[in-house]
Amino acid sequence: MKMAVLVGSIREQSFNHKIAQFMMERYKDKWEADILDMQGLPHFDQDAEEDPPEVVKAFKQNIREAEAVLIVTPEYNHSVPGMLKNALDWLSRVDKVMNGKPVLIVGASLGFLGTVRCQMHLRQILASPGLAAKVLPGNEVLIGSVHQKLADDGSITDTGTVDFLDTVAANFNTFAEEVQSSN
Repeated sequence: MKMAVLVGSIREQSFNHKIAQFMMERYKDKWEADILDMQGLPHFDQDAEEDPPEVVKAFKQNIREAEAVLIVTPEYNHSVPGMLKNALDWLSRVDKVMNGKPVLIVGASLGFLGTVRCQMHLRQILASPGLAAKVLPGNEVLIGSVHQKLADDGSITDTGTVDFLDTVAANFNTFAEEVQSSN
């Protein structure tokens, strides 16, 4: 399955980026996954939505061509990081390339609750009419205390977390196939 990956953090040693890389490597036999660059996207501008800059067109084309989307994100101030929200705003306008797209949300943080508040907001955003994405239900991946679960090389050392990711990835593959066959 061709998977577009959005990582909500640009920090050099981002835990969420490491989680995304881990998942891309672990499930490479099932997913052809690429992390898309959101850092170069300009701030959303409704005046430019009909003819957006080339970087936005290319970004939207990558999402259009993907069969599914993996979002791996931290939580900033109990919500969605601004860079991720900006990317979603671009995706929600005019050609609405997220419409009907299967989405898996994963989040990691230092805190005990993982990214629960961010994911609640993100699910609301993804359900909006402009995005209308199909988010995998009932499989919330909230990796709390992530700094205690990663090795220096980015591998996940907590077997419970790895086992849970394996289960959710398998559930997502089935879900994505069902969504694609119904579209």
